[in-house]
Parts: sequence; C-alpha cells; structure tokens
Amino acid sequence: MIAYVTVGADNIAHEKRFYSAFLPALDYQLKQGPEGLSYALPDQHGQSAAPPDFYVKPTFDGHPASAGNGAMIAFEARSQKQVRELHAAALAAGGSDEGQPGFRDSYGAHFYVGYLRDPQGNKIALFSNDPNEPGRGG
Repeated sequence: MIAYVTVGADNIAHEKRFYSAFLPALDYQLKQGPEGLSYALPDQHGQSAAPPDFYVKPTFDGHPASAGNGAMIAFEARSQKQVRELHAAALAAGGSDEGQPGFRDSYGAHFYVGYLRDPQGNKIALFSNDPNEPGRGG
C-alpha cells in the first residue's frame, strides 16, 4: 500500500493555488507548515488502512525541484462532470493542459480522464471510472 506521495516545489504559493483548486473537492484537507503542504483524506470509521497523504514540499537537498519523466499522480473524481470541472479549475489556478478530459482508446470503456501539469511541471491525472456513467462510444 502506498503511504504517501511527495512532489518537490520551488514556489509553494503557486503549488498551493493549483492543488487547492481541486483537492478539497475530492475531500483532501490541507495542513500547511514551514515544511510545505500536506493534503490528507479524513480517516473513515472502520477503515482498515489510511489512504495515502499527498505532500508538496521544498526539496530536501536544496537543489531546484524537477518533475519526473514518466511519473504521474492520479486522483479519482466522483464523476465525469467533476473531472471536467476540476480540470478547468486547476488550469485557472496556474496548471497547464496535458490532455483535455475525455475517453482514451487505450483505456477501459468507462475510464474518463484529464491530464495537467502543476506549476512545477509534475504530471497530474484526474479520472473517473464509474460503470454507471456513459462509456466510450455510448
């Protein structure tokens, strides 16, 4: 199980604006301190394991942060509509488009996804995979 994910950031304020445009809508709660940003999902009663936290922090070694080539972090939305809304909110908050929300031929029939880059260049996916919503070609 993944315990947490961390991305490096050179400008915490820009990253906060970007991630706060969509993570609270996915129930992530922000804690900010001198070490950076910590987004966590609330613990659920009876939950066997805690969901992973997401951290945005300055680099440990003090060198400039850089995005991983081939690395991507995906956040699950509740619906295709929410994917579209959060993708637009993240773009308005300083992100850049890496692929408009929609279906992709190489993924499952109900996998609906939009791609972004945060201000630091990290690749982010917002997706929904609800079999109760219309699928690709339907």
